Amino acid sequence: MEKDTQPYLAINYWAEEDRPREKLLLKGKTVLTDAELVAILLGTGTTTLSAVDLAKQILASVNYDLHALGKLSVKDLTKFKGIGQAKAITIVSALELGRRRKEADTPKRLKIKSSTDAYELIRPDLTDLPHEEFWAILLRKNNEVISKERVSIGGVSATVADPKMIFKKAVDALAAGIIVAHNHPSNTNRPSHYDTQLTQKLKRAGEALDIPLLDHLIITDHEYYSFADESNL
Repeated sequence: MEKDTQPYLAINYWAEEDRPREKLLLKGKTVLTDAELVAILLGTGTTTLSAVDLAKQILASVNYDLHALGKLSVKDLTKFKGIGQAKAITIVSALELGRRRKEADTPKRLKIKSSTDAYELIRPDLTDLPHEEFWAILLRKNNEVISKERVSIGGVSATVADPKMIFKKAVDALAAGIIVAHNHPSNTNRPSHYDTQLTQKLKRAGEALDIPLLDHLIITDHEYYSFADESNL
């Protein structure tokens, strides 16, 4: 087999959008691979390996398992050619910060026990708006809040809520139930015919996907209407 003679290309010769640091600045941290993130910690590679290639070598040694990587000591890391004590300490320190962050006490997740709880959660997002917006609250099985998501923005009298988009968010989040809400800038909290039709459509879609619609709230600046409380679900 003919030996690969492709020359080593240092990172500073890469296209700017492909360099890990520049890529992070241009596209955000979430688009970087594990190897690219480790490469940023390394800063430089060796005379024959880029920082990314060196990072891949380190990750490959632990089968790309970040938990296993976190168990490596400074001594373990310095066994890799191109990893001195300073680089090893940087990697160990970064992984230790990640471990501490994970183990830190997290705020207790909000649990929705009533329409009032849902209203208090979503009210800051939907009051004092000159236009209509449609939001969804995604819930776990025990009614703990996973997140609240804006689904659509409309005009002064209506907004279009696509059930497919709503339940896509729910499916992606592995939600066990949803509560939807939208505001009436007119400050009239009674549901329109369209609101009622949409609620029934969402209810049927939720039943089909086993992600039940638990409530639909109509929000005004000072009060709300709950389809569940009014037995209209």
